[in-house]
Parts: sequence; C-alpha cells; structure tokens
Amino acid sequence: MSDPHPARFPDREDKRTFLQKIAEFIHPGPDSADELIETLAEAQENNIIGAESRAMLEGVIRMADMTAGDVMVPATRMDLVHIDEPYDVLLHGVIDTGHSRFPVYQGERENIIGILLAKDLLKLQRAPELNIRALLRPPVFVPESKGLNDLLREFQSNRNHQAIVIDEFGRVAGLVTIEDVLEQIVGEIEDEFDIAEDEGDIFGLADRTYRVSGDTTIERVEDAFDVKLLSTDPADEFDTIGGLIAHEMGHVPKRGERHRMAGLEFVVLHTKGGAVKWFKVSPVADEPV
Repeated sequence: MSDPHPARFPDREDKRTFLQKIAEFIHPGPDSADELIETLAEAQENNIIGAESRAMLEGVIRMADMTAGDVMVPATRMDLVHIDEPYDVLLHGVIDTGHSRFPVYQGERENIIGILLAKDLLKLQRAPELNIRALLRPPVFVPESKGLNDLLREFQSNRNHQAIVIDEFGRVAGLVTIEDVLEQIVGEIEDEFDIAEDEGDIFGLADRTYRVSGDTTIERVEDAFDVKLLSTDPADEFDTIGGLIAHEMGHVPKRGERHRMAGLEFVVLHTKGGAVKWFKVSPVADEPV
C-alpha cells in the first residue's frame, strides 16, 4: 500500500559519481584560510568566479585576522581641531583637509572631547550665538586589538563612521574610519579628488590653478609648466612629483601644507596612505616660472 502522505519535498537526487564521492571523502575541503584562498584562485582559473569577486572574497578572509591597529591612520597624521580655534581658522582647516569628520581636542591633543561634522559648521553661520561644544558628537574609542569584523559590525549598528584607536596604555594611537575597513574588502575607495587615469593627471581648475596627481612623473610636470625641477641634492633621483616634494620638505606632507619650487607653489590637497594624492599647483607671482 502506498504512503497516503508522501513527502512534499523529497530529497534531491545525488548526481555525484562514485569517483567524485571518493575524491570528496579524501579531500573534504580547505582546512585553513590559506587553503581557502588557494581554492578561490582555482575557482577563478576555472571561470567559476571573476577576478573582482575573488579579490573581494580574499579580502573578507584576510580581514578576519586584522585589527584596528593594522589599518588606522597614526596619531601623528591625524587632522584634529582645537575647541578654542576661531571660526575662520576652523573653517579654513576644514576646507583645506577635505574631511567630513574631525576629532576635537581641548588642551593636549590626547584629550579628545568630541567629533565635529563639517556640515554642522553651517549651523554656526546661521546662528553665530551657538557654542561649538553643542555641535560635538560623542567620540567612539576602540583598542588597537579590535578585530575588523567586530569593528565593522559596530560601525553598522551604531551608525558611526569613525573611531579613535587607543593603545594598551590608554593613549591615542590613531584614527580608523569605516572607509578604512571597507577598503580591505573592495580595495581603495575613490573620492571626489580621484579621477580616472585616462582623464589625465594634470588638469585645470576654474580659478586658473591646476590639480596635479602626486604620482605624476616629474618629466610630465616639467613639460606642462615649462620648468626644471631639481632636487637640492643632485645625488637623489625621483620619479614622481610627490616623492620629490616630500624629499624637499623633509617629511611626509600633510593636507594644507605648501611648498615653493621652480616658481611654482604646491599645496597639498589630499593625502592617503602616507603619500600625496593631489596637489594644487599655481605659478608664484613674484618668482619666474
């Protein structure tokens, strides 16, 4: 007699061959992250996944072993705002750096009392009587050892985009943003200062100045501005304008810093990963180009 209540969702037929079952029994799958990454490489070679998908999946796997300390911007390169700065100074600093959020400190740089959103400065223009302290958002502090997976979940759940990283002694070690975390998965996230390579590395701006990529070759800059860029030390050779300017300044340039050379003024517009992404370049009026 047949079953009056047959299963509505019968088990799917196992279409694996006997040899496939034996192979899977012998090699059940990757046992480590490295083996899993090798498996992804094989999947790409077999056209199962694309190169971009493989890169993102590898980023997710590697991120599991990374911490906030691995991707943070060090404290020495953090752009901070002093609570007692005049409004004009504050506004110019925000414009020069191009950030959307700024840690605010009082007294010593270690004493971070809040986070200022650049867009909140508009409220001061409309209501000058407002105290800037009223605009501050509470800062979020995380230890250097904080795992990136946990940090990303916190960013998502708390709707924070920035956190101050603290070392084992409770001192400020750096700054980490949600962009820093996501870039471990999807690669570098381009922003408003980034343009496609085929659009050029030198282009004019409305105010008759020029935006120049930090990795533009020195030869190209010389040709574009009809100048000769020579290092103060003839023994040193540089390929890019960013490398030459950093050498001449004697340190890693920060946003807003200026340097004059060969009748040109270079203003640092944007930095990333310890290197200059973009300069604003203009001829110096009282110097021959």
